[in-house]
Amino acid sequence: MGFKTGIVGLPNVGKSTLFNALTRTAAAQAANFPFCTIEPNIGEVSVPDERLDKLADLAKSAKRLPARMTFVDIAGLVKGASKGEGLGNQFLANIRETDAVAHVLRCFDDSDVTHVEGKVDPVADAETIETELMLADIESIEKRLQNLSRKIRGGEKEAVEQDRLLRLALGVLENGQPARTLNIVEEDFRTWDMLQLLTAKPILYVCNVDEEKAASGNTYSEAVEKMAKTHGAASVVISAAIEEEISQLESEEANMFLEEMGLNQPGLNKLIEAGYDLLELQTYFTCGPKETRAWTIQKGVSAPQAAGVIHGDFEKGFIRAETIAFEDYIALGGESAARDAGKLRAEGKSYIVQDGDVMHFLHSN
Repeated sequence: MGFKTGIVGLPNVGKSTLFNALTRTAAAQAANFPFCTIEPNIGEVSVPDERLDKLADLAKSAKRLPARMTFVDIAGLVKGASKGEGLGNQFLANIRETDAVAHVLRCFDDSDVTHVEGKVDPVADAETIETELMLADIESIEKRLQNLSRKIRGGEKEAVEQDRLLRLALGVLENGQPARTLNIVEEDFRTWDMLQLLTAKPILYVCNVDEEKAASGNTYSEAVEKMAKTHGAASVVISAAIEEEISQLESEEANMFLEEMGLNQPGLNKLIEAGYDLLELQTYFTCGPKETRAWTIQKGVSAPQAAGVIHGDFEKGFIRAETIAFEDYIALGGESAARDAGKLRAEGKSYIVQDGDVMHFLHSN
């Protein structure tokens, strides 16, 4: 499991350029006109994690398999998208299938690149997109409530739960707030996720700045950061132009270029780190001579649930997990030494997996 992030924004803010660079492909056509991306382009990237190589070196693993992150480049939304303007309905449907939304905002001045609103104002752009998503959610909820009425009369418990949550969401949306501002209790999580409301998805604002401001940001990105904090969202500063350039370079050359620009890591790393924080994700590892592999899970997940990420049968037949903390594995020089030092622990069903745990699951067939 990685996570699936939809890249959204108004036309000509640098979405496709960023997508191309991050996925190191030319799958998305980047051009200076609206709607150059028609179908949602999908790309997978490896999640950078230096711990993977350290573990694999010690275990002398034949393969190294990092966690994966999926980007979906969704074509530019415009005012009226919720009513089908542009290619709105199709794109809104694509957003529903993602875990989080990376909202790319234009935070640079360039007279050669057209802006659909005629001026650069990233906060206003963010509000335009948010409004369209809220309007789409309101329309969707009103239709669903009508369809649920018959099932409720028939006494379907799930329909009653959906109706209650949809009405809560409709209340905040009609007050001009996204659905993510609702405080959903744990017992409602499953039903809430099934509703797939657009504005319930966690949002990360990506400030696309020019090359000179990639390290420090600018007044545009500062305004976005302030807005993000008030909305309980996150923001990162990235230069799509820099990402595009380093995607064409070898590793050593890319590192030298980043250093010249005053950057200590690529924008991809910043985006993934922010995404992990936003979705409260973490990583555990399986490690052996055949392969060392990184697995992405939610924070707070139990050992059986973590095993289920590998295979559903592992969760069903879970017996126990043998666990070594990453720091102990590295400091002691591998599994055998960690076992001899008493640092390999046998954990049961109630164990909450920690970031960096090196795990082996025992299960019944």
